[in-house]
Amino acid sequence: MTFSIVGRCQETGQLGIAISSSSIAVGARCPWVRAGVGAVATQNVTLPALGPQILDLLESRQLAPAAALDRALDADGWSQYRQVTVIDSRGHTAFFTGKEALGMHNAVAGEQCVAAGNMLARVQVIEAMVQAFENTHGMLADRLLAAMHAATAAGGEAGPVHSAALKVVDGLTWPIVDLRVDWADEDPIDKLDGLWQSYRPQMQDYVTRALNPTAAPSYGVPGDE
Repeated sequence: MTFSIVGRCQETGQLGIAISSSSIAVGARCPWVRAGVGAVATQNVTLPALGPQILDLLESRQLAPAAALDRALDADGWSQYRQVTVIDSRGHTAFFTGKEALGMHNAVAGEQCVAAGNMLARVQVIEAMVQAFENTHGMLADRLLAAMHAATAAGGEAGPVHSAALKVVDGLTWPIVDLRVDWADEDPIDKLDGLWQSYRPQMQDYVTRALNPTAAPSYGVPGDE
């Protein structure tokens, strides 16, 4: 039903998530990222509230990822249906998969990342994601997408996926990358990658324009903002 990876860049401190699902609009419910705090993917039978709850616990209570995850799941009452991964601003990780997780499932923590999935074609899909993230160089978004492509190459989900999302935060209060494919009949991860390739050369311009509207170029389209 869903596979995802949360990760951190050691060089920049960026945090991010890439995720894909057979369900519509996975990016609306499952990925949660907060600059300087952490990233959370909440999936399987999704409770979106777990994302901000865990981030709040990381930020305000300064809990470790495992402790924040445990506290949020204890308050849920349906934790056996959840699959959740967490990474904090220092790269510490935690993950949980309940006994009611759908189909074949797995979760693996790597260096500055955690990948997880359910309804998988093979458990090795998740291991392939971690290896791809660890062995890919470049921007965090590129590394996250490399993990998603590796998942697909390793078999992906047991059935077709239809939506995908990519979200990255840096030192600002808003995401510097927030891209979604809410529905595609086929290849949502490839379509998401295409969005990133189009957005990547413009990303810094939009940050600059937000901070100093006189300093960044216009792209010459009606309603450019």
